[in-house]
Amino acid sequence: MLDRVTGMQIFARVAALGSLSAAARALNMSQTMATKHITAMETRLGTKLLHRSTRRMSLTEPGKNYLDAVERILNDLDDAESQAASDATEVRGTLRLNAPVSFGIRELAPLIPELIRRHPELTIDLGLNDRQVDLVEEGWDLAIRIGTLKDATTIARRLATCKMIVCASPAYLKTYGKPRTIADLKNHNCLGYTLSRNVGANKWSFDANGKTEVAISGNLQANNGDALVVAAVAGHGIVYQPTFLVAQEIQAGRLVSLKLDHVVIELTGIFAIYPSARRPPAKVRATIDFLAAQYANVPPWDRRAKSI
Repeated sequence: MLDRVTGMQIFARVAALGSLSAAARALNMSQTMATKHITAMETRLGTKLLHRSTRRMSLTEPGKNYLDAVERILNDLDDAESQAASDATEVRGTLRLNAPVSFGIRELAPLIPELIRRHPELTIDLGLNDRQVDLVEEGWDLAIRIGTLKDATTIARRLATCKMIVCASPAYLKTYGKPRTIADLKNHNCLGYTLSRNVGANKWSFDANGKTEVAISGNLQANNGDALVVAAVAGHGIVYQPTFLVAQEIQAGRLVSLKLDHVVIELTGIFAIYPSARRPPAKVRATIDFLAAQYANVPPWDRRAKSI
């Protein structure tokens, strides 16, 4: 089946130039191929579009009506392609950005006004949730992920390190004592993050690759890290969370970092991910570059608590 758009382009050129040969030359194709397209179009429509003579072609009445529609379609197509080309090179339009709730509120949302100031034609649609969204199925342009990445359908760029820390409030430690080893944790109220394999409600992982695990228990677990931090500050138990969640509390003295006999697990980092494509739109590239610059070297949450 011959391409309909090409047929429309040929028909519009014939109408403008008055001959198939001139239209074919303008479109860099043979006159035979141009004729096939026009014949196929007339057969598909069931009507003659052109009056043919030895000197010049002219439009039939149906051809005149069809030309109006063809010109609108071709103009709309040109506009769509121009828009797509502009979006590929100019930072503009709506960027649908997804991030975990706590990180999004604490470390992402405060940066968005500056991002938009730099790119006034950019609009941010920020979605915050702690589940791993499907970027393609749900229409997200970009997402922030923390920890191990498993989605082979996306491309990732590491934005920052993500340190972990075990901590508790001074009041909790005064009442229940300070654990010295990971084995001591079994005697404490440990607040587990239910969305994590490494610091969940039943076990916590330690050492660089999480190779050492210890069973823990506690009377509070949650699918949001901020909820656990609030409980820890209130003296309810021990938390094992990323530094971006607890840095301000440690700096203010509301939480105390605990040094145990095993080092904390090393998360792979904080990443920006986007759907696989030959080249992401300019709005995605600009946002990633902006965030990478803001989080470069020592991330701001670690700078706020240099003692960690």
